[in-house]
Amino acid sequence: MTIVPEGAIADLLTREAAFAAVEQVFADMASGSARNFPVVREAMPTEDALYGFKGGVAPGILGLKAGGYWPHNLDKNGLINHQSTVFLFDPETGRVSAMVGGNLLTALRTAAASAVSIKHLARLDAKVLGMIGAGHQAKFQLRAALEQRDFDKVIAWNLHPEMLPGLAEVAAETGIPFEPVDLSGMIAADAIITITSSFAPTLLAEHVSPGTHIACMGTDTIGKQEVEAALLGKATVFCDEVAQSTTLGEAQHAVSNGLISADAITQIGAVINGTHPGRTSNREITLFDGTGVGLQDLAVAGSIVDVAVANGTATIVPI
Repeated sequence: MTIVPEGAIADLLTREAAFAAVEQVFADMASGSARNFPVVREAMPTEDALYGFKGGVAPGILGLKAGGYWPHNLDKNGLINHQSTVFLFDPETGRVSAMVGGNLLTALRTAAASAVSIKHLARLDAKVLGMIGAGHQAKFQLRAALEQRDFDKVIAWNLHPEMLPGLAEVAAETGIPFEPVDLSGMIAADAIITITSSFAPTLLAEHVSPGTHIACMGTDTIGKQEVEAALLGKATVFCDEVAQSTTLGEAQHAVSNGLISADAITQIGAVINGTHPGRTSNREITLFDGTGVGLQDLAVAGSIVDVAVANGTATIVPI
């Protein structure tokens, strides 16, 4: 069994590799050659924590990610709140093949998913990138997004504005101007990423201009909501997986309110594969509901293991 600990991931996984793995697994999902298993997520009896499992199977991939959210970690011991580990198995025999640290992996694969949506759905002439949320994950999102279009400005809003300088630093890394705005200022954005843990809508339909692409990346649990349900009614909606989108994702609210149906939601893999045209006009609003599927983690973990084995940094133990 190959073991790649959390501390080794930063030297083994690039944004480019995460992007390639996520894009390919989305394509495999849409073609029917890959399948996610039902998500298990439970409240823990202590620490206000949530713990669960995501798994799936794809060509050459079988495994699961075990992990969850411990909201008091930062206060108690300085750990990040999200903690996870990925386990890979041999699809032909079922024997365990790898154990991979899942924290940085999760951050990079989540950013890769929104970046994939920008590549395939945002207008080619998109210039202003809007960010809603400025927590730990937001920096990863911003770095990945800036590589997909020739953006010349970043605007951002956060419930706690004192956190916005972190995003300003990322924008400065690439020499792009940064401006804090009110939510109404998002009307100037050509692409918007929402990455919050909100249970009430923040981005409203009136904040979005025609032609905007929105990547909703924070809603992954029943009850969470980042954008007004009416916005999905105005948009062409894409997702990583329809079943998760309608039950755990942003679409749960629009579907329950009768604003859209599950049949109106398209897997982004269909756009990648060329079986769906994606954006069809420069005034169309497109929205990607990124709930986070287990196969994203497994595909990226497989990429990490390949690199670690090839360069001799993996720990291999007998099983």
